[in-house]
Amino acid sequence: MENLIKQNIEKVVVSSGLGKMSQQDHFEDKTLVEIENELGSVTGQKPSRRPARLSVAGFKIRAGQIIGLKVTLRGQRMENFLNKVINLSLPRVKDFRGLDLKNVDKNGNLNIGFKDQTVFPEIELEKTRTNFGVQVTVVPKVKNRETAIDLYRRLGVPLKK
Repeated sequence: MENLIKQNIEKVVVSSGLGKMSQQDHFEDKTLVEIENELGSVTGQKPSRRPARLSVAGFKIRAGQIIGLKVTLRGQRMENFLNKVINLSLPRVKDFRGLDLKNVDKNGNLNIGFKDQTVFPEIELEKTRTNFGVQVTVVPKVKNRETAIDLYRRLGVPLKK
């Protein structure tokens, strides 16, 4: 299976939007550092901070303010993370009955959203103080939706019929 992942998957992008959390007091020195550490322990790689490009008054966001974190995984880390998501994290989601085929876009990218990070085995519920969502995007080398869906089924991704 590892060989199948290396040959057919280009990269896995793990991201987290910080949204309203960025408005909190001491966000940069407390909350952001904690979220970075947890996302780093889940992926095995330090996330990069993503600043806002534009100011948006309606959302109280200024240009340059940190609004998200992103990790791009390739190679062995990508394989380990993908195996962990398929075999450990997805079964831990409450009332999980498979991923909808709508999660695969026209280019074959698979998008999986987790409402909170506690589905990952590295997160200790007693120690975590903030909940944040995690978005996982799997980018295959094939750029065709039907071929990609077939690939995900061969990899063992639980897709609905």
